[in-house]
Amino acid sequence: MNLTNMYQEVILDHYKSPRGKGLKEPFQGESHHVNPTCGDEITVRVQLTDDKKKIEKISYESTGCSISQASASIMFEQVDGNSLENFDKTSGEFLAMMQSKGIFEPSEDLLGDGISMIGVAQYPARIKCALLSWMAAKDAIIRARGEK
Repeated sequence: MNLTNMYQEVILDHYKSPRGKGLKEPFQGESHHVNPTCGDEITVRVQLTDDKKKIEKISYESTGCSISQASASIMFEQVDGNSLENFDKTSGEFLAMMQSKGIFEPSEDLLGDGISMIGVAQYPARIKCALLSWMAAKDAIIRARGEK
């Protein structure tokens, strides 16, 4: 099996069996984002620890294409229960990968299954699909911290 096929299988697995899907309470920050070009939608909720340095819980509800749905599942796996510092590093790495036009050596330690999205970076129309959940999570974290 070549790498492209393996990555397609990972994306399909996250699409068919999404991790963390379903909005949870309590939450401190919520954000709803829409990709108007294709109709993908996501609502992300975040609960931070008392010191606001760690994501205690992140949850989401979404509809849309396989790329946006798989990306939300991958985002959940990579950031739920992790520090905000880790979120910043992971989301930054994911964004850099998406902006790379497919020419990037992503960190598997940071992105986990997210590296399967490297091929998406070659299709500008699909990049927004892959980034939707990550941007909504970032916005929900800002709201949870009381910065917006």
